[in-house]
Order: sequence, then C-alpha cells, then structure tokens
Amino acid sequence: MPVQSLHERIAVGRRALVDAGFRPEDAALDAEVLARHVLGWDLARLIAHIRDAQPPSFSGAFDELIARRVRREPVAMIVGHREFWGLEFLVSPATLIPRPETELIVEEGLRLLPAEYPSIVLDIGTGTGCLAVSLAYERRDATVVATDISHEALLVARHNARIHGVSDRIRWVRTDLAGGLSLRADLIVSNPPYVPDSASSILAPEVGRYEPATALFGGADGLSVIRRLFAAVPRHIAAGGTFVVEFGFGQEDDVRAAAGQEGWRVERVLHDLQGIARTIVVRR
Repeated sequence: MPVQSLHERIAVGRRALVDAGFRPEDAALDAEVLARHVLGWDLARLIAHIRDAQPPSFSGAFDELIARRVRREPVAMIVGHREFWGLEFLVSPATLIPRPETELIVEEGLRLLPAEYPSIVLDIGTGTGCLAVSLAYERRDATVVATDISHEALLVARHNARIHGVSDRIRWVRTDLAGGLSLRADLIVSNPPYVPDSASSILAPEVGRYEPATALFGGADGLSVIRRLFAAVPRHIAAGGTFVVEFGFGQEDDVRAAAGQEGWRVERVLHDLQGIARTIVVRR
C-alpha cells in the first residue's frame, strides 16, 4: 500500500473530527494545527510540502492527537500553548485558556497607561499571566504585581514571563484576590470567575471538562467574585486609578449595580467583536 501524503493523512483526521460532530471548518483548522504541531512546522512550510509523503512517525502521533480532540480536549491544551495579544502563552490544566475577548482589557490598559511612566499595575487572578505579561511587555516602565490562589497557575505564569523577557518587572503573589497586599496601583485588571454554578451542565465539553472550576465558576449568579473585587479593590487603587474587569454574557446590568453599590463610577463598558458587553471600566 503506497504511503499516504500529508494531505491525505490530514484529511483522514479532519473526517474523524467531522464524524465526531465538529463543524467542517473547525475540523479543518484543528487538523491542520495538530499536524503542524506534530511536524514542528509553520503554516508556510506545511503548505509547501502538503503533497509530500508523510514522515514515518507522523501517522501515529497525529492520530493520537486527533483522538484527544475527538474527546473534546481543547487544541490549546493538546499543543500546550495559545496566542494572546500576538504572544505565545503556555497553558496547562491549572489555567484558563486565554481568549480573544480578554484582549479588551489589554487594549484599555494601554489606553490608560502612559507609554513612558513608571506605572504600577495589579493583575488579580492572573492564570497564565496573559494580562500581566502583555501589559509589562507593552509598557516597559511599568511594574506589575500579579496574584493567583493557585500555585500551579503561578508557575505557568512565571514561565510565560520568562519567555517574553518581563520577569524582572513582575512580582507574583499567591493569595486570594489581593489579600495581604499593601500596594496602591494606577491600574487594576482582572478576568475573574463569572460563570454561574448552574451553567456547569451546559458548558462546552472543552471548557467544563478541561479548564479549572475555580477559575470558571462565580457562585449562584456568577458574580460572587466580582462583588468581592468591587469591595476589596478600593484599598489597593491609587488616586485617579482605574479598575478594569471582565464579566460574562448578559451580566452587564448586574455588574453595573454591583459596582455602584461599592461606590464605583462606571466610565465605560467595552464590547467584543460580536457586540457583546464584556468588560467594565470603573473609577472611584
């Protein structure tokens, strides 16, 4: 039997994903990403050699990754990294996978932080460190303090900071929210848990099975952590400072109310590319 080409073998993987219920366009992208991961190639090289015979070791390794994806393991978990703000971030089962909508926080942070000013930034619940690292990468005069309750998540975040050369300007603290800190930050950012507990049964398998529950669920209505943040953050924010926090679909009115109850003034609400309110910007 002739050796299959890479194109043919990747097509087999794509069909396996379609048969498992993936949309054809998603199956095609996932199969291509997994193939490139096995090969260690970028997209340009794969395109140039797609009609070549598959390497001897490719089929077994590729089939194993396709099988993991069929079980709904996220591609980012399979390959071990995810792009965010144009940077590659390592991910693990101890962290959320960075998502495009969270880049709204970085955009707003850069708008608020002067380019050449020794700002202090506090990132609460850092996870992979995607917010802390991206802001430190873009604002070289800023000092960042990043917290997380998970030791394992902080290990991942530290590694990401080393990869992108910002370790010397980020301090990592294992704590619940900002407990024990005495700093006053010019900018505080957070992507906290905000999924209602009742939604656990309807989450996509990629999320519910593989991402950490402590980073996903925010109590009965999803807002218990956000309410705690609005109450706790004032003691850590500098005069004139800003708090930027992400929230979930349909939560805007309740988040506005929770902010107002703690004396925050809503400056802006940011919407994602689908027009969904996702991020609130508040000041005292």
